[in-house]
Amino acid sequence: MKRRSIWIIIGLMSIAIIGIGALQMYWINWSIKLGKENFEINIFDALNSVSNKLIQQEQKENNVFDYKSTAEAEKIGLDLEFKYIEDRLPAPAVLQQLINRELSSKGIFTEYRYGVFSSDRNSFVIKNGNYQVDDFGPKVVVPNYSDSDLLLINSRYNVPLYALGVKTPGYLYMYFPKLNSYVLTANWKTLLAALLFTGAILFCFIYTILIVFKQKKVSEMKTDFINNMTHEFKTPIATISLAADSIKNPVINSKPEKVNRFADIIKQENKRMLEQVEKVLQMAKFDRENLNLKLTQVDLHTLINQAVSNISLQVAQKEGSVEAILDAGKHMIEADENHISNIIHNLLDNANKYTPEKPEIKVFTKEKSDGIEVIVKDNGIGLSKEARKHIFEKFYRVHTGNLHDVKGFGLGLSYVKALVTAHSGTVSVKSELGKGSSFILKFPYSQPK
Repeated sequence: MKRRSIWIIIGLMSIAIIGIGALQMYWINWSIKLGKENFEINIFDALNSVSNKLIQQEQKENNVFDYKSTAEAEKIGLDLEFKYIEDRLPAPAVLQQLINRELSSKGIFTEYRYGVFSSDRNSFVIKNGNYQVDDFGPKVVVPNYSDSDLLLINSRYNVPLYALGVKTPGYLYMYFPKLNSYVLTANWKTLLAALLFTGAILFCFIYTILIVFKQKKVSEMKTDFINNMTHEFKTPIATISLAADSIKNPVINSKPEKVNRFADIIKQENKRMLEQVEKVLQMAKFDRENLNLKLTQVDLHTLINQAVSNISLQVAQKEGSVEAILDAGKHMIEADENHISNIIHNLLDNANKYTPEKPEIKVFTKEKSDGIEVIVKDNGIGLSKEARKHIFEKFYRVHTGNLHDVKGFGLGLSYVKALVTAHSGTVSVKSELGKGSSFILKFPYSQPK
């Protein structure tokens, strides 16, 4: 899939995700608004019920319904209107019980404040279960409200009390300090479900994008691998073909020394191809199953010296140098000798390949409390931050601009990583562009049982 097509799909999916998120927010907001409206309906129902029951209780106490004459009942009602409201109310504790009962009947169980406001006094006479007045003085002309009074007087949750006659003697005010959190809590299941489903969709979307880009990258690396493999095999095949044709030449086949020379070329090129095929097969084996190591006591210094000696001729051809600085006092490790040798050879080969001119390669060993550290350092082209992230991935090859003289399948360092891990070790890299690289290996002295 082309990159442009991928970005178009990502754009469409992003629009869809944003649209779903906007709809979710709309429905969540609508759900909260509906919950608040239902809460307000229940509050006013409870307040009106309190007001009605206070009237019924007062009428019952004054035997209003026992009078046969309507005029007599009205006279009692008019007499009650001239009493202060605190004289008509039940005791504050009884009033609070009535309020609690009515709120509970409507399913409201949240913290509240309440107050009874006297129209005659122009102030609160009962507040939160306590009397606020202790005399029968006249009304307050300019009231001095406290902060809690202002919260109550400005609350929209209020009903008139004893409003049967011409005037309304007072009001019952209520204030809910945790109203918003109560409404949210009442809708927590809806909110949680919306958040979970939206989060799941967003996670799947991001994960899918990452997988698409990863698969695209793997596809590109495999394409590069096939191209590199074709190039790596093309040269030896052409050389073998040319050598075989030369042997058939009557002028050549009559000269044994030349026949032997071309036969050696065929053998060397064939060996080279077999080594490349073996490397690919080894990596395929790592993917399918655990590697069975042939563990023995291995002298790491001996293997390093052999590898340095083998690479020295190639390094010398580029007017460079390779040096082993082996400071580890304890250098015997439990390992697979063949694989450890391949690891060292791979790192030295990379150090030489990625140093265009006059390579200076050094191999250090350091003794640690729990193992031995091996550092392969070069003065080559170095690695970018992005390259350091992927350097141990299979098929990954460092881009060298317009240079195409660096050959390989991109399997060397992934092989190193797999083998070091199989030996319960670690591998890391420190590098800067243009300043060379240092590969740091750490092996335990013995393998865990």
